[in-house]
Amino acid sequence: MNETQSPQSYGDRCSGCSKVFGTYFNMVCVGSREDSFAAKFDDDGFVLTLMKGSEVHYPKTFHIGFPQANEEQVDKINQQLKEDGYDVKPPQHAHSYTFYVKAPGGFTIEVLC
Repeated sequence: MNETQSPQSYGDRCSGCSKVFGTYFNMVCVGSREDSFAAKFDDDGFVLTLMKGSEVHYPKTFHIGFPQANEEQVDKINQQLKEDGYDVKPPQHAHSYTFYVKAPGGFTIEVLC
């Protein structure tokens, strides 16, 4: 299932949680509890569970990676994030073709191929 197949908007199904995973990574919210919990799935079977906490501290290098099929897809997501107001630097050839972005909630997302 992808985002366009649902009769409800992403925000309606997953009230109070980050839209970044649905917008840029085609994850669908399959369950939520107001703004304190959300379970998201993608077409490959990846499950991401988000929980609200009052004092959340991530290790400095903590991040979630979203591999893409090719550099064009990495560039597309980077451009979409930039157009939507996220502070992202252009992708670089490092350990892969990659860039990082800070997600709502304070953790880092890596987009790579």
